[in-house]
Amino acid sequence: MARLQDPLLARSNLGYRLAKASQRWNELLYERFTSEGFAHVRPSFGSVLIPLFEEDQLRLGELARRGGVSKQTMTTMIRHVEAAGLVRRKLDTTDARAVLIELTAEARRFEPVAERALTELAALADKIDGPTEAERVADWLGRFAFL
Repeated sequence: MARLQDPLLARSNLGYRLAKASQRWNELLYERFTSEGFAHVRPSFGSVLIPLFEEDQLRLGELARRGGVSKQTMTTMIRHVEAAGLVRRKLDTTDARAVLIELTAEARRFEPVAERALTELAALADKIDGPTEAERVADWLGRFAFL
């Protein structure tokens, strides 16, 4: 027998739907990465790679800020992305105490693959209710993510 539930404890809950949409997005990304020979690249690497694709050679603190995570979390993430051969650390010549995170040649080979995959997923999202609605949702998600 079905229980009557508080709507917040149902699959219609906003948080549940955000989590499931994010999970599905990442599954589709990973399928595309794998099909193009980049199975070692996880969708979770996006918090490191996207800011570096925008501007390479960032300090850890700035990378964490742009990625929307703590420095501690970014340090852990960088270890994984570094192990995958996509970034490396180098000394900041302007401050001997600082380290810059930079993209490797492997990351540069991956960049067009990521761009194609994201273009495909954006087109898929546009098919649901049109590009205007997808842009509106993306704008809302961006504002919510960086409250």
